Amino acid sequence: MKQNRRKFIRQSAAGTAGLFLAKLEAAAAPSKGKKKLYDASVKILQTNWGFNGSLDEFCAQTKKAGYDGVELWWPADKKAQQDIFSALDKHNLEIGFVCGVYQKDPQEHLTAYKKMIDEAAKQNRKRPLYINNHSGKDYFSFEDNAKLIEHTNQLAKATGITICHETHRSRMLFAAPVAKEYIKKFPDLKLTLDISHWCCVHEGLLGDQQETVNLALERTEHIHARIGHAQGPQVNDPRAPEWDKAVQAHFEWWDKVVERKSAKGETITFLTEFGPPDYMPTMPHSRKPLADLWEVNTFMMQILKKRYAS
Repeated sequence: MKQNRRKFIRQSAAGTAGLFLAKLEAAAAPSKGKKKLYDASVKILQTNWGFNGSLDEFCAQTKKAGYDGVELWWPADKKAQQDIFSALDKHNLEIGFVCGVYQKDPQEHLTAYKKMIDEAAKQNRKRPLYINNHSGKDYFSFEDNAKLIEHTNQLAKATGITICHETHRSRMLFAAPVAKEYIKKFPDLKLTLDISHWCCVHEGLLGDQQETVNLALERTEHIHARIGHAQGPQVNDPRAPEWDKAVQAHFEWWDKVVERKSAKGETITFLTEFGPPDYMPTMPHSRKPLADLWEVNTFMMQILKKRYAS
């Protein structure tokens, strides 16, 4: 009797998960008589965050999975830079760089930041699709953080590279009302939208801050496609039915960015950025991840392509 009950529970859970997965895939699929929900120029990149193999192995698996490129931190080491460009050439992948420093003193932070992003933007080996920034600190003054935006606005104009600042906890744009002030002050400010952080910071799906969210969506050039929720920046598995509302909310936000960019004939870039423990929830004691990281990210890539890519 107990075995039958356990079998029923397992089958019921599998059936519920299967129904939700089918629902999510159906939401991403085109409607009858229409080629795509959107006909956008979309490029989807993979993160090496949590990947345990070599850079060459990472790029090989990324290419095989069907990604367009990778997003990597810009390294100070010249050998590491050379390794990145060699792997990109070998596997025919595009690149988005990440820049960000950690100095606690605002002036030291600014100096180190300028050096890092200037090198990434002015290298002549491979033009990045964009440069994403973990910008400033949440405890810096508005004026100190603003100096980073002023520098990147000038650098973007000089190089023609899209330079974005990420909506990330602990950084300059850590909260929606704080970001709103920078958006209002700097009309040229471009964002990397990782709205999962704001879901966590504001403990909800931001229905009470829609005006500010819309302002951010209008400035978004690059999207980190991770699903957040009221108590954290990453659900354990976006395919699980309990996260239906969170998943749909994120797709609705991303839809607006894709619609705007597509209407202008512009390319929109996504990074599938589900991360390893402790972003990824784990079992107690064993710390076994509750989902397979590579599988979750490639699932997100496939859904994004099905929904958006021309």
